[in-house]
Amino acid sequence: MSKKINGIGASEGIALAKTLVLIEEEIKISKQTITDTNKEILKLEKAIEESIGELESLRENTLKKLGEEKSAIFEAHKDIANDPQIKAEIEEMINGEKINAEFATQAITNNYFEMFSQMDDHYFKERSADIKDVASRIIKHIVGAKIIDLSTIKDEVIIVAEDLTPSQTAQLDKKFVKGFATNIGGRTSHAAIMARSLEIPAVLGLKTITKDIKDGELLALDGTEGTVEFNLNDSEIKEYNNKAVEFAKLIAELKNFKDQPTKSKDGQSKLIEANIGSPNDIDSVLDNGAEGVGLFRSEFLYMDNDHFPTEEEQFVSYKKVVEQMNGKIVVIRTLDIGGDKKLSYFEFPHEMNPFLGYRAIRFTLNRKDIFRDQIRALLRASAFGKLGIMFPMIATIDEFKKAKAFVEECKAELDKENIKYDKGVQIGMMVEIPSAAVNADKFAKYADFFSIGTNDLIQYSMAADRMSENVTYLYQPTNPSILRLIKMTIDGAHTQNRWVGMCGEMAGDANAIPLLLGLGLDAFSMSATSMLRARSIISKLDSKETANLAEQALQLETEEQVLELVSKFMDNK
Repeated sequence: MSKKINGIGASEGIALAKTLVLIEEEIKISKQTITDTNKEILKLEKAIEESIGELESLRENTLKKLGEEKSAIFEAHKDIANDPQIKAEIEEMINGEKINAEFATQAITNNYFEMFSQMDDHYFKERSADIKDVASRIIKHIVGAKIIDLSTIKDEVIIVAEDLTPSQTAQLDKKFVKGFATNIGGRTSHAAIMARSLEIPAVLGLKTITKDIKDGELLALDGTEGTVEFNLNDSEIKEYNNKAVEFAKLIAELKNFKDQPTKSKDGQSKLIEANIGSPNDIDSVLDNGAEGVGLFRSEFLYMDNDHFPTEEEQFVSYKKVVEQMNGKIVVIRTLDIGGDKKLSYFEFPHEMNPFLGYRAIRFTLNRKDIFRDQIRALLRASAFGKLGIMFPMIATIDEFKKAKAFVEECKAELDKENIKYDKGVQIGMMVEIPSAAVNADKFAKYADFFSIGTNDLIQYSMAADRMSENVTYLYQPTNPSILRLIKMTIDGAHTQNRWVGMCGEMAGDANAIPLLLGLGLDAFSMSATSMLRARSIISKLDSKETANLAEQALQLETEEQVLELVSKFMDNK
């Protein structure tokens, strides 16, 4: 009898092949007292040098296979390996405690890993994998351990592992590696991103898959559903082969939507936009037919740095994105730091609940020296394309008015200096706090647009930390209470002829799209890989029918009832 295990569908597709179970060599590192600290530092420097050389080779190979955007991952890995602050801390520990290089490297990099892995923001949380990957490579070179090379695989296999590092994923040849399944990982990890770029199906977060299946055993993997199945009989094998054929047809159909405008079945125009974390994401965004960038997280400029980025450093990054989008709107969120997002070069005050404390707009309005550099950079970049400035974590109208007035101050400074900017640059806000949703019609008198951040809106409305395993059941995007807050936001904006986007995970959720269309959402912003499917779904929907669907959903009591309603509705499409 076959056995099915549910995980996280990280890269769509169907795969059926024998497994290659990877068992990483366990490196046991103990703290050792040494007398020759110079020798240990030389071992560290040699290991870093060798690691940088390998990462450069990976960068070049990835550039050839996948292009500049994906190869930038290994540029970032080189930066981590060559980070002077991390190296200085390791050397300080070696010299100060007179201990071995591998132990000091592990101790210091673990500190950084912990800092990033505890962050609530998925984008930054998953960056902890980069630190772990680079640290592991350096330590292996220090102790002389073997580094697995997956580029040598020459048989059709599905890789099964505890985890796959970004550098391992980059070595995969999709001609032979038909898919991979791991115990840990999530949709926003680099391994998942690389898998989607390579078009290799992947299911992550399976917890015990390395123990559940033997090396060489036949495995069926469904990256769309997020399941793996083994101990298959002949009819089940045939069924998976048929599913693979159907999936190939679907992908071919979706590619037809790349250069099409987003329109409902009855001709209502919408925008499908992308969420990005850095300028390196733009290639993928354009490849998937984005009609704009609905969320550019500016935090990466601050978190991938050892100082607050200057006006000029920020201007270069913002200008690059705006120019590459060639007249399509780019909405850039101002610094959303604090809470779980820390900076190595700035100490936030200790708070009992930092997620509800000194962060985002509350921080930047208090530190106008830092805010000024960003606003001036954004305004200057607006001269090179269509740019929107968006404030995060807005709770009151006074906050928004103060932030907007500060933009006017910066405009006046640029006018005096004869520096060009778009005089009509749009100034908007995130709606992620219930008070903002409830008061949307009042905010709309001052804001040019809204973007609904559903991840936080749900979290704050339900009083449930979405990263807590014990209360994940409360993360309910289509709960009627959340739908009502979304309706209030959209209706409030439309009373003043303002447009409303959504940049939370919900915008790309196939179950939510019919409801959001029915509620009147104007722009759907999501990960690049979700855009074509979203456009395809909208093309099959009539806006009047979805309006009726949304109205019915608002009268229901539970998320389960809403999902059942949507399922029945979509069965007829």
